[in-house]
Amino acid sequence: MKGRLAVVLVLNLLLMSSGGIGFASADDDQPAWRSIGIDPALWNDGPVEEDTPMKETYQGNAIFEIQVSYVPALGAERISGRITLELFEQRAPITTANMIKNIDSDVYNGIFFHRVVEDFVAQSGDPTCKKFGVYPATNPLEPTCGSGGTGTTIPLEHHEELSHVDGAMGMARGAEEDSADSQWYIAHSEQHGLDPENRDDGGYAVFGIVRDGMVHVRGIATSPTVTNPASAQGFQNPGPDLLGRPINEVLIITVDLVGVSDPDGTLRGVVKDSSDSKGFFVFSVDVSGTFFKLTLVALFLIAVLGLYIARIEQPLMLEGQDANVSLDAFLLDDAIS
Repeated sequence: MKGRLAVVLVLNLLLMSSGGIGFASADDDQPAWRSIGIDPALWNDGPVEEDTPMKETYQGNAIFEIQVSYVPALGAERISGRITLELFEQRAPITTANMIKNIDSDVYNGIFFHRVVEDFVAQSGDPTCKKFGVYPATNPLEPTCGSGGTGTTIPLEHHEELSHVDGAMGMARGAEEDSADSQWYIAHSEQHGLDPENRDDGGYAVFGIVRDGMVHVRGIATSPTVTNPASAQGFQNPGPDLLGRPINEVLIITVDLVGVSDPDGTLRGVVKDSSDSKGFFVFSVDVSGTFFKLTLVALFLIAVLGLYIARIEQPLMLEGQDANVSLDAFLLDDAIS
């Protein structure tokens, strides 16, 4: 009985330590959107490309969409559309993690672009910039539109391969370098004057780029504003102020994480060509999940069953047996003749 009890205890211990072996996955802690592959071939309305690494998309980078509603010109009809952006997580991990956190928390849903400067940037991301009654009135209890945030700041994060190309997404900040919170901007054209090497105040951090929907970015850029700003006015700081407030609300309906960039096709179930030297490896990875788990469980159960059949408990000693036990043989005393 002691042996059988030991087997049961070992079995329970192994199953508990394996975390449900055969059923747990390394991706269980990842959000659902991380497993959705987005085909870059579907993007056909991107920014003007420069010869920088930013023109390339990267496997696994977060992709999110901004649903917008705006009036591109006085007297024009309101337009709704979608802007798709890629976050350069491998080059700006702190800034992109902050953006993902804010998107997950619905910080940006229902706010408006509070500053638009044609041929420069369109700025948003302030959670206090929500209309109260009739636009552009905002909540009188939060008169901070244009200078508000979540209250959590991040350090200024630069990477030599990220710059203010057309369609670049960067973090707005105050006078202090490490004062960026939730506000961001999208460049309507290349704005390398904001790059750190071209400034003496630390510059501004780029962390993403528009991949599709630049027609809407440019439409927002032409939205008439209170001060009707243009590049000739010389604004060079995408920081919080009241200049450039659109006359008609440029509304962000929702901001949603929709998947990850998948140029390799691995997350979209694309079968690799047989000529691929890694074909067998890729196949093994694709099928190993369920097969390996089931095989491991089966082998474990077979091993336990084998140990049980072999009666791994120690043999009973004679003194521990019943007194009436009959013996098949016994030794004769040499003294008996």
